Amino acid sequence: MKDDRIKKITEKKGFFKHNNFEFVEVTENRAIIKANLTENSMNPYHIVHGGLTFGLGDMAMGALLSAKGRSAVTLNANITYLKPGKGNYITAKAEIVKYGKQTAFAKCNIYNEKEELIATMDGNYFFID
Repeated sequence: MKDDRIKKITEKKGFFKHNNFEFVEVTENRAIIKANLTENSMNPYHIVHGGLTFGLGDMAMGALLSAKGRSAVTLNANITYLKPGKGNYITAKAEIVKYGKQTAFAKCNIYNEKEELIATMDGNYFFID
């Protein structure tokens, strides 16, 4: 990972650790983050909670921007759930669509452990540095 600051901020505490996220790959061109699923990851129907899926995608898109050396917050994000999340883990793969001076637009696909697409999302981010 080119910029270890996002790793230092997220891996040791907070939302990232609480939800069992782990970095797979973060470069200036893409970010891949995995969520290891536990009973606490599930909704009452025993599928991955939509909020966890959303948080994973948002984290992947944010990590990607951080790898480019910028700090950003989410302006808005949209998600479309395509299939129930099941298995031992889900993975978010993010890429930048547009990178501007004050904002960026990214997209992210989220997969189950069989590499089946379970959700797709996009988001607008505002640079705070």
